This record gives sequence, structure tokens and C-alpha cells, in this order.
Amino acid sequence: MEISAKFGILFYMTFVEALKTLPVENLVEKSLNSSAKEVEESLRKPTLSLVDFARLISPVANGYLEKMANLARSLTLRRFGKVVRLFAPLYVSNECVNNCKYCGFSRDNNVLRVTLTIDEVLQEARELKRQGFRSILLVAGEHPKFVSTAYLEECVKAVHSEVPSVSLEIGRLTVDEYRRLVKAGAEGLVLYQETYNPKLYAQLHLSGPKRHFENRLETQDRAYLGGFRRLGIGALYGLGDWRYEAICVAAHANHLLKNCWKSYITISIPRLRPCAGLFNPPVTLTDTELVQLVCAYRIMLPDVGLVLSTREPSYLRDGLLPLGITLISAGSHTEPGGYTGAGKEKLHKTRGAMIFDESVTPNAAAEHQFQIADTRSVKEVVETIQRLGYEPVWKDWDATFSA
Repeated sequence: MEISAKFGILFYMTFVEALKTLPVENLVEKSLNSSAKEVEESLRKPTLSLVDFARLISPVANGYLEKMANLARSLTLRRFGKVVRLFAPLYVSNECVNNCKYCGFSRDNNVLRVTLTIDEVLQEARELKRQGFRSILLVAGEHPKFVSTAYLEECVKAVHSEVPSVSLEIGRLTVDEYRRLVKAGAEGLVLYQETYNPKLYAQLHLSGPKRHFENRLETQDRAYLGGFRRLGIGALYGLGDWRYEAICVAAHANHLLKNCWKSYITISIPRLRPCAGLFNPPVTLTDTELVQLVCAYRIMLPDVGLVLSTREPSYLRDGLLPLGITLISAGSHTEPGGYTGAGKEKLHKTRGAMIFDESVTPNAAAEHQFQIADTRSVKEVVETIQRLGYEPVWKDWDATFSA
């Protein structure tokens, strides 16, 4: 299928086309009306369909949570062993031209902004390396002036000179731009669709390049063509019906497993956290429902990596480790310069896309994207992982063996 001459060629149906044929509303209805007998039937199957997944996230399946947890634990041990991979987000810029109602970096939020220089990015990376990290996720807002492809390319090169595993969480780019970033040393791309509901997506994304639903939805297909060996997806829970989003994420993962088989697929399970702006989540995914969702993902997709960040409180992260979580962050900061204080002298405020106030206090820091819930140090998280009987893994591959 031709995406466009600009983006390259795909020889299969992209998930944009697949989503149009997916009976999501019907599957949500099946989920809400599932019976205990149907849940039990699905739990006995060796391979699950989307209908089975819908049953496992149903209200009635909540009564089978212990059975689901035991099955999820068994599958996780069988596929991944007792290891947990650690990574750290490194925010390089909170400049953004997108106006998204729920995001702390949204263009119209009156917040302190900064874009780190390459030397400052390197300073942050070295601090994370000192803490033990060998896997770093570079995160940035979407801004063509401050966060160009050339800038990201230099960031990747600098960080890759210090650590072996560099991934990106950035706005969507073209296939050729992704190839440049892979050549520079990036191996993974993470991008949340936020919501898979096109109507809700349009209501939440008011302006900017992120407003284009289908273009964003094709990102992983383009990233695969660009050569990324890890592809991460997810929905932001709290924006819309969590069962609707979960079904779409599961379908998206299935699509990538089938068509992007050379890449390792991960699913992040983020819930909305407080941030700049006055957005109040219209939907709540409770702790119990989150546990149910993690178990359902693991049972449905036994070989997919499941990611839980410091958005979640420590007690919940610790409890979910045995049930399917394979990748976690620790000691995270969600603002540029958060680990070393780099970039403070360049802080400025913006209104819209325009800088309007250069005066900031000497002790000010760039605004964070959202508030974290697990505030434990890296050392404390590692000690907890070990106390639970698991091995923290800082690095799981070498470039020497990836050819």
C-alpha cells in the first residue's frame, strides 16, 4: 500500500485501514455483556481472539481476577523469566506547537520552556549512566524550529556514544527521517495514539501536526520501514472508554506482530496524571481495572513487552511486576534538565508559539509533562525488584550481535 511518495511504500494494509474495519463498538458491547461461562471458555483457550480479549476485560471477568493473575504470572515466567528491564526517560525539549487539551507541554499552556543543547543532553545522559542506566528514552515535544530532525539526530549520536540502547518518543516523521535516526544509533520508537476514537481525538487535539489522526496512526508502519527494531504503542487511559482503547491497542499490537515481525513490540499502559492546564479526565481506570487490563494483555499477547512508568504509585508497580510488566522506568524526571539542572539559564515562557517573557527566577526549572507518582530513587526501585525475587536488567543486547 502506498502511504505517499514522501513517506514510502508499504506492501500490506496499514493499521489505519485495519481500524476502519474493526467492529470496536460491537466488541465493547460484547465485553459489557459477557457471561461467566464465556470468560471461563476464553481462559481455557491457548490462543485468544479479540472477542476473547473483550471478555477478559469485561465487568464479570473482574470476578476471575485471581485466576487471570495466576495465568498471567505463569505466561510471564515462561516467556520472560524473572527479569525486569530498566530504562529512563530523558526529556530534551518541552517546546511544542501542538495544542492538546490534556498535555502539560500543550502550546497554549503558560509554562517555562527549554530545549537542551547537545552538550546538555550529553550531561543528562552521563548522569543516567552513572546511576546504572544503559537504556535511555529521548522524549521531546513537537516543534520544527527547536526539535528538528537534525537536532534529534545529534541527540541520538551523543547519547548512543554513552549507552548502547537509545529509543525515541517524539512526533511522527517520514520514513527517510526515521532512517536517519536509526543510522545515528536509535533502536526503538515509542508513540501513543492517545485515543483510537477518531471523534474524541479531534475534540482533544485542537491544532498542530498531531491533529492528523490517520497520519499519527501510521507512525509505527513508517518507523518499521525506517529500520527500528523496537516499536512501542499505547493509549492514554482517562481520555475515553478504557475498554474501547484497550481493544484497539490489542488489535494494533496484533497488526504489528503480523506485519512488522522483525521488530519487538511493546505496549505502554499510562493513566492520565496531573499536569499544567485545567484538563480533568472524563474517565477513570481504577487500580483494580488496571490490574485486570495488564493480565488480559499478557494472556492475549504473551510475547509482547508491557511497560509501566513512574506515572503509577510504587505499591501498584511492585504488585504488577509478576503479572506481566517487563519494562519499567525509575527515578524519572519529565522535564528537560531534570537530572542535572541543565538548561536553566535558557528558560523562557511562551504563549502560543511566541516567546513573550524572558524573565525567570534563577532557581526556576522547566515545566514537567506530568507529575510522577512513584518518587522512589533508582536504588530503592532496584532493591525492591531484587527483594521480589527478580533480576534488574540494565542492558539486554549489544550492537555487535544485532547484525
